[in-house]
Amino acid sequence: MTDDQSRIPARPLLRRPRDGELIDVAGVAHFFRLTGEHTGGHFAVEEFSLAPGVMGARPHVHEGHDEYFYVLEGELTLHTGDGEVTAGPGDLLAATRGTPHGFRNAGSVLARALCLYTPAGYENYFRDVHAAVSAGAEATDELLAEFRSRYRTSSYQVPPDKP
Repeated sequence: MTDDQSRIPARPLLRRPRDGELIDVAGVAHFFRLTGEHTGGHFAVEEFSLAPGVMGARPHVHEGHDEYFYVLEGELTLHTGDGEVTAGPGDLLAATRGTPHGFRNAGSVLARALCLYTPAGYENYFRDVHAAVSAGAEATDELLAEFRSRYRTSSYQVPPDKP
């Protein structure tokens, strides 16, 4: 993260619907509308989509940034550390630093949501995983854990009495 205000554009930045960086990772289409490069490292915004039955992210914990999920279409099954909840259009989940969270599409239709990261930087995790998979690596839990650790993120072991 940086507080370098000189990296932030001197005027508003308009992003059209097709403007962004598409990073496909393990069946989730991450479309980054804003990255740290656009915001001086303050935050990043992505729109993501996942098909029915796709695991978005197994439960994990971030120590270096917060994530906010806003459901646009379909439903996401969200892990909250205390179990799972279903979120539909208009629902918002705040996964602040230190809180376990994860998501999947347990529904029967495509799910789309926005995710805000503050500060920015976690978009590089997705870039790293995408590059590794494009080079022939398999997106195993071990590989994902290795990349997550680079961004102050760790896997969360769900207690056996929680779904």
